[in-house]
Amino acid sequence: MRATLGAFAERFSFSDAKRGIPNKFSPDVIKTEILSGLTVALALVPEAVAFAFVAGVHPLVGLYAAFIVGLITAVFGGRPGMISGATGALAVVMVSLVAQHGVQYLFATVVLMGILQILAGLFRLGKFIRLVPHPVMLGFVNGLAIVIFMAQLTQFKMPGVDGAQVWMTGWPLVLMLSLVALTMIIIWAFPRFTRAIPAPLAGIGLVALLVILADINVPRVGDLASIQGGLPPFAIPQVPMTIETLQIILPYALILAAIGLIESLLTLNLVGEITGKRGGASQECLAQGAANTVTGFFGGMGGCAMIGQSMINVKSGGRTRLSGIAAALFLLAFILVASGLIEQIPLAALVGVMFMVVIGTFAWQSLTIMRRIPLTDAFVIVLVTVVTVMTDLAIAVIVGVIVSALAYAWNNASRIHAVINTTDDGAKVYRIEGPLFFGSAAGFNELFDVQDDPSVVIVDFINSRVVDQSALQAIEAIAMKYEKEGKTLQLRHLSRDCHRLLNRAGQLMVDSDDDPDYAVAVDYSVRATLGAGH
Repeated sequence: MRATLGAFAERFSFSDAKRGIPNKFSPDVIKTEILSGLTVALALVPEAVAFAFVAGVHPLVGLYAAFIVGLITAVFGGRPGMISGATGALAVVMVSLVAQHGVQYLFATVVLMGILQILAGLFRLGKFIRLVPHPVMLGFVNGLAIVIFMAQLTQFKMPGVDGAQVWMTGWPLVLMLSLVALTMIIIWAFPRFTRAIPAPLAGIGLVALLVILADINVPRVGDLASIQGGLPPFAIPQVPMTIETLQIILPYALILAAIGLIESLLTLNLVGEITGKRGGASQECLAQGAANTVTGFFGGMGGCAMIGQSMINVKSGGRTRLSGIAAALFLLAFILVASGLIEQIPLAALVGVMFMVVIGTFAWQSLTIMRRIPLTDAFVIVLVTVVTVMTDLAIAVIVGVIVSALAYAWNNASRIHAVINTTDDGAKVYRIEGPLFFGSAAGFNELFDVQDDPSVVIVDFINSRVVDQSALQAIEAIAMKYEKEGKTLQLRHLSRDCHRLLNRAGQLMVDSDDDPDYAVAVDYSVRATLGAGH
């Protein structure tokens, strides 16, 4: 993963990226972190409002979630520099819940979602993100880049004659595309002149200044909705405390918790590649859970890590928790006192920033390496990308992991074979090559010619490994076949664990000085079954 994501990290790093997280807060570092937070906050506003509309709730519900989730995860999360807030992956799950039961049930669901994520952190379930293969990660970033791109296309719509949203045409489309392109050019060129101000912030500021001074008639943040409001109020969700309520919200909470943690932990890994810091998966689970639990009591729609905003933060130089804290506080300031100013920002500038995120997020090298990697891995990259776009991230990652696991099992199952020879005293030796597990058990049984073999048969596992209970059962089954034919089967180079299990079943074990010491993953019930014999 490091080799492939190296270029990815390099694109999102300034010259100081390799130094990782600063050890102290110098004035320059503080300035960079605060300006980076301001950039992120500006990009959060239209996203939070848009996702609130997707979920069918008031825009402030999305903004409150972005503020609370962003602040708590910035302070306590597992990776400094990561940005969290209201996301589209969660919003699409919430639609039917809000439509059928109302927003109060959503708040209750978010609280339960947070509790489930806290439990995941306490039981250290975040470590299982390590099982996500590299092709799944590439499919994840590619799919998410496409999703981010598609989400920006809604900004190219405008109210029609009958009030319905229609695609821009003519001069409005030309103006919109021109300002988007101008923003992207500024972001690309600005670092070549100075790094005193983050390039995305410069792009937003200069284009906004041009639009406001020239009074250019293009869609602005205020056209989405007013972001003016007060502090988020504390309130216990107004839902009946009954089993029926739990039955309604639990399925949604489980799905939201899973999606939130998967997206957060994958984003954590990507940010970790850039900053050179690892670990923190369980801490991130706890932080996400605490943030969502609190958000549910303060009228927010919940959230998780946002790869787009996280990349904006990293690209702008954010490396510490200060940038995430600043982003959350700036967002609150927008809601309380600066809504009028923020609502004047042209959407084209924010779209331009997100398009630059799309260009940087998409793993372009995956398009070239697919000709050189195994066909299964190439298929997984494409599959995860497509499923991410068509459904959601959690399903895509689960599908990718399952397909990768099945491919791995099949490849290992096909590797098992035996090198056969005969000893001086006439015994036949089967030297097993390849792992013996549930997938290769059937192939293992087909290796032996029980009827035509001599009276003494030796099965040597020096180049094999017995992995699971299915493997033990396969060994015992072949031993029983030889026993019925009145022949002696000797087993060599099995682990001590296998010795104990198969000796109980009456099989002849031949001790060797170089027997392996690994343990077989079996539980007490398996031991009891083998111990009883047949």
